[in-house]
Amino acid sequence: MTASPKPYQRGVSLPSSNPFQRLAELLEGEAAGLDPIIMTIGEPQHAIPSFTAEVLMENMAGFRKYPPINGSQEFRQAIAAWLDKRYDLGGAVDEDHGVLPLNGSREGLSFGAIAARDQLDKGLDHPVVILPNPFYQTYAAAAHVADGEAVLLDAVAGNNFLPDLDSLNDDLLDRTVAFYVASPTNPEGYVADIAYWQRLIKLARKHRFMIFADECYSEIYRDTPPPGILEAALPLGDGFANIVVLNSLSKRSNLAGLRCGFAAGDPEFLKRWAKFRGLAAPQVPLPAQAVAVRAYQDEAHVIENRCLYNEKFAAAERILGPILGPVTPEAGFFLWLDVSRWGDGVSVTKALWRDAGLKVLPGRFLASDQSDGSNPGENYIRISLAAPLEQAEIALRRLANWMGETE
Repeated sequence: MTASPKPYQRGVSLPSSNPFQRLAELLEGEAAGLDPIIMTIGEPQHAIPSFTAEVLMENMAGFRKYPPINGSQEFRQAIAAWLDKRYDLGGAVDEDHGVLPLNGSREGLSFGAIAARDQLDKGLDHPVVILPNPFYQTYAAAAHVADGEAVLLDAVAGNNFLPDLDSLNDDLLDRTVAFYVASPTNPEGYVADIAYWQRLIKLARKHRFMIFADECYSEIYRDTPPPGILEAALPLGDGFANIVVLNSLSKRSNLAGLRCGFAAGDPEFLKRWAKFRGLAAPQVPLPAQAVAVRAYQDEAHVIENRCLYNEKFAAAERILGPILGPVTPEAGFFLWLDVSRWGDGVSVTKALWRDAGLKVLPGRFLASDQSDGSNPGENYIRISLAAPLEQAEIALRRLANWMGETE
């Protein structure tokens, strides 16, 4: 569903705090029933690539320098080459103007809506920024800082947890400057196919808005690599117009603390965005870019990382499947579980902490309420499988025991 029209109010869809702060308030004063196991945050716990320290040491002198806002030539070339190989793009990425380094994809997502508002210049005081619901909370922050009207599209099981494009009308799309969408979706782990991407691209070009495609979980998949928006764009012609894809080393290479990601796509948009970022955004240190160059040239550590996650999903299927049915998503490293048989997500979260010492995240905290009070995350909990296999299996068995005892 789309939020019902209502008078604009700045920040109305911006959560009062992030999901983890809300969780801390929810569980304050509640004692864990067993030794605590934290299954909330999506912070990778697998090993970082073995070459990381070596590359940093080789490039230590780069910390003395102010990096160029558009990154080193080696960085841009490495990103263009990786995208080309991963998505079979035939050299279509403009490595001079179609790639920008970011301080993690989060930084680019935050600044994207401002750039779209200014560059498209639709003459609106509060242009529309469309967000999936549930969503990565930075999307709402982006709409807020751009003084945009956030419109939430509920992402539900019946639509593969993707924003329902059929719910959009021409008037709304004409007022839109930015459309945020994640594939694989966060938190649900579903994947947009080529047809979905192409339909969205056509809407963006017809109604003149930018798509910010968050693909940060693109390399954490079960069997089949998720298609990307850039490969979907090629057969349509007109290059990568109206498209910016964002990704980072955080999930792919377990380098969340390096804060190094990229934006790629529409070269005209990115060329102008680089000028704005030169005024407002921090540059990415050259040693971090050097690590990224090496990381995007190496797939062995990515394959190993993916295998470790898939072992944990196999355990989840074995332990939870008899109770819940299939639980394994197409991609990502979260379980998105419908717990409505035992209560809403918030009450189940409190009970799991109190009874089983499991700290999970209520789905409601990852979504915003619609104008009618509904929340698409109401009946869900999110469980991160970032923990080591042994710890994850203990947590999953506790969850299965709790469900069996309280069903």
